[in-house]
Amino acid sequence: MTQQTSDATTSPIYRGPLPHVQTVERLPVTVYEQSTDASRAVAREIADLVGERAAAGKTTVLGLATGSTPVGVYDELIRLHREEGVSFRTVVTFNLDEYYPMEPEALQSYHRFMREHLFDHVDIPANQIHIPDGTLPREEILAACGRYEEMIKEAGGIDLQLLGIGRTGHIGFNEPGSTAESRTRLITLDTVTRADAASDFFGESNVPRQAITMGVGSILDARKVILLAFGEHKAPIVKRAVEEAPSNHVSASALQGHADARFVLDRAAADQLTRFQAPWVVGPLSSMNLTWTEPLTRKAVTWLALKLGKPVLKLTDADYNEHDLQDLLSNRGRAYDINIDVFRAMQDTITGWPAGGPGHKRRVRALSAVQRPGAVEDFPKRVVIFSPHPDDDVISMGGTFIRLCEQGHEVHVAYQTSGNIAVWDESADRHVDFVEEFEKAFGGGGTAGSIAHKIREFLRTKSPGAVDIPELQMVKGLIRRTEARAGARYSGVKNEHIHFLDLPFYETGRVRKMPIGPADIAITAKLLEDVKPHQVYAAGDLSDPHGTHRVCLQAIFGAMAEVAERDWAKNCELWLYRGAWQEWEPHEIDMAVPLSPEEVARKRTAIFKHESQKDRALFPGATDPREFWQRAEDRNRETARLYDQLGLPEYEAIEGFVLHRS
Repeated sequence: MTQQTSDATTSPIYRGPLPHVQTVERLPVTVYEQSTDASRAVAREIADLVGERAAAGKTTVLGLATGSTPVGVYDELIRLHREEGVSFRTVVTFNLDEYYPMEPEALQSYHRFMREHLFDHVDIPANQIHIPDGTLPREEILAACGRYEEMIKEAGGIDLQLLGIGRTGHIGFNEPGSTAESRTRLITLDTVTRADAASDFFGESNVPRQAITMGVGSILDARKVILLAFGEHKAPIVKRAVEEAPSNHVSASALQGHADARFVLDRAAADQLTRFQAPWVVGPLSSMNLTWTEPLTRKAVTWLALKLGKPVLKLTDADYNEHDLQDLLSNRGRAYDINIDVFRAMQDTITGWPAGGPGHKRRVRALSAVQRPGAVEDFPKRVVIFSPHPDDDVISMGGTFIRLCEQGHEVHVAYQTSGNIAVWDESADRHVDFVEEFEKAFGGGGTAGSIAHKIREFLRTKSPGAVDIPELQMVKGLIRRTEARAGARYSGVKNEHIHFLDLPFYETGRVRKMPIGPADIAITAKLLEDVKPHQVYAAGDLSDPHGTHRVCLQAIFGAMAEVAERDWAKNCELWLYRGAWQEWEPHEIDMAVPLSPEEVARKRTAIFKHESQKDRALFPGATDPREFWQRAEDRNRETARLYDQLGLPEYEAIEGFVLHRS
């Protein structure tokens, strides 16, 4: 089972806008299947621009952005410099923004970010690099912002401006209310922006309240603008910026008035655009190289049923005709037949036996293309559940996890990272205190006291956002490890089937991690080889704001590719669950595992074993005030409600899974 990859020449899956799409999308949008393809294409475009202008004896002025989104572009620019000899000596750069106040050597400084991710690895002269100064006295900021604008003009203006987009729709730090005429200035950050940045600063209280940013007007002055957005969590704001009228409340929407601006998205970030959410509304499917496949039909029918508040089996020809689905009727026949097909397909997703049982044949329609004859009789099955953080297993699929164990399968759980950065200092200090007291109570005289003293001295002088010393990282990792072990044991896993992989990419002590490497893939592949599972479960969501889920999934795909020729791997199913941030939509689900009220309560107890994440998680993500167990229950109940609304059996809750098709 392998993951399809693309090289830098991969074409976008949809380049727009086409004439009929232009009635919905107010500026050009290019969509790639994977963010890596998008990043490579944009990097190549930048390199070509630099080369063309250098050949003509001209400099290239680039406006640059920070954050996780443009990192792939910078990685590819570095590769082009090292492997293809692309020179950036004629490039002048102006960064969008910097926190205020902020020392340039601080971990969260954009000066440091740009050095680590680009400037230290290419040949841009230091005197041609410009980033707002976060160390200025407040009374000097206004004049410095004016000088920044003048330097851009003296350089000849920005040739190409690279942007990301925040969840408030901000570009740079132009928060809601920023006008299209705004210029470089000091701005107070929105609460949503500060919440999103909390992970970088090890807590929202450490996030600066202000930043220096280029204005919307400064950005609009660039000759070309490319805005990048990746991941499902960007989809709602991308839709607003692209399809709704320009508004000061969404500063990215101002790009609609630019002569040469476009959005470059991965498929996940484009998901809520009308052409993907309901392409039949936009225009003829043939114009978008689409046909009425079974998955698209299922999506259209569930969309129609939920839109009208009717069960699938009660939809009529008139419903289809009056809601832009005449083409579906003409291609697939009368409403009655379409309804029956979709209803049966969704009914076949529901199973109480996610891995089968003795003499029990699973009725999961998605398996028909991958299941070898007789495989449903294999019992017990060997199952590996990969958990990116030490609690994703029980949060995302705790009910299914418990059921797999109860039904007699050999269940292994593999915690891919230590999760050590997500533990409060106070919690670590309390555990250190326990170890000290334990040692005293039993007359020990080991090293715990000296380690405790070192940790406490560090905590006493620790500055906001500082990286923990190794001893403190170890304590926090042990806290997460013991909690994970307790949750897994409660779910029914044997001690010898609990694995802690501690993938190297994660162990930086910082929120920003290293790229996936051969060691991460090798560790993952070894576990798979040792267990030889019939089923693998993995976190398939890209909305995790810290990127760990995304990287952990890459490690699994890489490992599965390495073992793809093994006999056991050829018949191994890879099921994707989603984490605390988002759930699969009903039309996407290949396997729906219903949970009873008692099973929901047991899942909650398993989540409660993760005490360090209870009540107030260090990195809750976004501005959702609910605890992780509450999010999980609400998500699972909502999935069950949607199934019920579509006319399927009514359950207390449902956990949904998608079968990965290589």
